[in-house]
Amino acid sequence: MRNALLPLCLALAAGTAQAQCGGSFSSFLGGIKQEAVKRGHSAANVDRFLANARQDQRVLKADRSQGIFRMNFTDFARRVISANRIQNGQRNAQRHASTFAAIERQYGVSRGVLLAFWALETDYGQVQGDFNTLNALLTLSHDCRRPELFRPQVFAALTLFERGDFDPVRSTGAWAGEIGQVQMLPMDILENGVDGDGNGHVDLKGSSVDALYSGAKMLRSIGWRPNEPWLQEVTVPSGLDWRRSGLDHSYSTREWAAMGVRPRQGSLPALPASLLLPEGRNGPAFLAYPNFNVLFEWNKSFVYVTTAAYFATRLEGAQVFAAGNPAPGLSAAEMQALQRKLVARGHDVGGIDGILGKKTREAVQKEQVRLGFPADAWPTRELLNRL
Repeated sequence: MRNALLPLCLALAAGTAQAQCGGSFSSFLGGIKQEAVKRGHSAANVDRFLANARQDQRVLKADRSQGIFRMNFTDFARRVISANRIQNGQRNAQRHASTFAAIERQYGVSRGVLLAFWALETDYGQVQGDFNTLNALLTLSHDCRRPELFRPQVFAALTLFERGDFDPVRSTGAWAGEIGQVQMLPMDILENGVDGDGNGHVDLKGSSVDALYSGAKMLRSIGWRPNEPWLQEVTVPSGLDWRRSGLDHSYSTREWAAMGVRPRQGSLPALPASLLLPEGRNGPAFLAYPNFNVLFEWNKSFVYVTTAAYFATRLEGAQVFAAGNPAPGLSAAEMQALQRKLVARGHDVGGIDGILGKKTREAVQKEQVRLGFPADAWPTRELLNRL
């Protein structure tokens, strides 16, 4: 799921004919070959790399049907965080204890975070995907939805191929081109791949040690603050000024405590934090610390990131979150209707996709303030009707 929900784009910014998306696939491959040679790759290597290239319609179907991200946090978390995954996480924490300890010393990334992504991405390496990675990347590069993301990944895969770390025929992974046990794109592997087991190759598919080291290095490279928390469940007073909630508002934990926010476990660290209400003021409540926002560089889905972050706390001993009694969420069709109304009022919601993401939440909160609703960023049917 790495970066599975980046913004739409019609074409690459580069203006050459070779950098265009769309058109016939054979012409598109011709452009890829020409650009690869211009980048310094030998024509013979490029020909071998692309010898069996073809479009994969399954990839396009998967790209268009990401309905799972329309679930609310509670339903999604309950679906993907099973007792079996928690038990397997505990076993893997023990099995790889020395690796996690070394990673924490070197990168400052907690084992809970790595275990959570390892679990949610591939069930600890058991389900890594059966899509041909090169064909997936080429298909998504040719498609004009997000070529600016996927076309550079093709050339990164070519470099990995020349290093002996990528097989264009046998390398498989997720539909969006991610590879290995923690699902990293080829550019991420080039920049952050680590030969953790010391065998001379970066093997994110077969080596759990390589995958964990590489995931930690990537998190650190995108802004992870060493040895700091990322998410903590809290209780909030009913009379809180809800306009202060949301990821776009940050206060010190001392200020949150003065407002009546209390941790359900432990104490509050001395850090800036945002009050995260995934399902509004009557649902679960968390303080999100700076490291939480870093996780959006791994995946753009709000519900996925929140679930992964919470799962990481569970793997490190946190209790099951208090679900509360939130107002019913909107259906996909209602959410799209809401987004259209928000756009009509001048808000940027990131696309009419029926998904309650960060931008839609921010727009909802602004309209709640305008209409005199409790501004907790949770859209209700009452709000939809008023709009």
